[in-house]
Amino acid sequence: MSDTARPAQSAAREWRLVSRPVGWPTPDDFELAVSEVPALRDGQVRVRNVVMSVDPYMRGRMSDAKSYAEPYALGEAMHGGAVGVVEESRADGFAPGDHVLHGLGWREVAVLDGSQARVVDADAVPASAYLGVLGMTGLTAYAGLTRVAAMKEGDVVFVSGAAGAVGGAVVQVARALGASRVIGSAGSAEKVREVVEDLGADTAFDYKEGRVSRSLREAAPDGIDVYFDNVGGDHLEAAIGSLRLHGRVAVCGMISQYNDTEPAPGPRNLARLIQTRGRIEGFLVMDHQDLAGEYFRRAAGWLADGTLSLRETSVDGIEHAVDAFLGVLRGENVGKMVVRL
Repeated sequence: MSDTARPAQSAAREWRLVSRPVGWPTPDDFELAVSEVPALRDGQVRVRNVVMSVDPYMRGRMSDAKSYAEPYALGEAMHGGAVGVVEESRADGFAPGDHVLHGLGWREVAVLDGSQARVVDADAVPASAYLGVLGMTGLTAYAGLTRVAAMKEGDVVFVSGAAGAVGGAVVQVARALGASRVIGSAGSAEKVREVVEDLGADTAFDYKEGRVSRSLREAAPDGIDVYFDNVGGDHLEAAIGSLRLHGRVAVCGMISQYNDTEPAPGPRNLARLIQTRGRIEGFLVMDHQDLAGEYFRRAAGWLADGTLSLRETSVDGIEHAVDAFLGVLRGENVGKMVVRL
């Protein structure tokens, strides 16, 4: 990993993937390079990023294995969610000074078509909210609960990785939707406290302290209706074991397996789905963009009345973006992890 000095005005720094990680990524897999900022064409805007997102899904795009999205190209700038300020515009609907949400993070300056950006109000809420509860993170929680898991008022909901970005949003959205009980798992006693006291879960447990299946049975002795899976592995097996009749599992992520070099063993109790008539469904938030308007309207109200909170961990400086990303994989964040440029 190189550490490049701040470039001249006509150039900007960007993070590139220079080798495909095997197992856990290391700083040597990345390079902070300087790139010339291209001149604008008609229909384009130049944006100076102020905050960018780092997310677990990005680990999958560092592999060249066939997946739902193209892998990051070696030697080229990576990308992800970001909010920035328009410096120059040749696109209708965008003016210098506007804050915009777009997908060209991992760089200081982005040049993109106006169709790839959306103006957001950074006066009403912090710009980073559009990368978290008012953006993909919140929509993932909402779509997973309402459409994929078909959550109903009165359901008992279990979410793994409850202190993380999506998991924390799930805890809060499930409460807002009328869950009778929300249970979370997290990776430390401090995170367990935050999931309960700050996010509003009824109870939570530290998955590092004893077997997950036992902890879940103690937290939900009568079983669960919905499991929102961010972790996979022993969490998924435990949830299947605790499903009630017609229970549903929404599989959002399996962070416990992202850096495995060998295939992880599957849950050993899948036959229980026959007994419970349970259902497991994986999903990608990109398939549920039609819910964005509905979610944004409801989330704005939940933010206003305090039902939904903005919780994030931030790191300052683009030079620390890889450190922030690796921190997400290690579970060092509470809420959304963002990098302020």
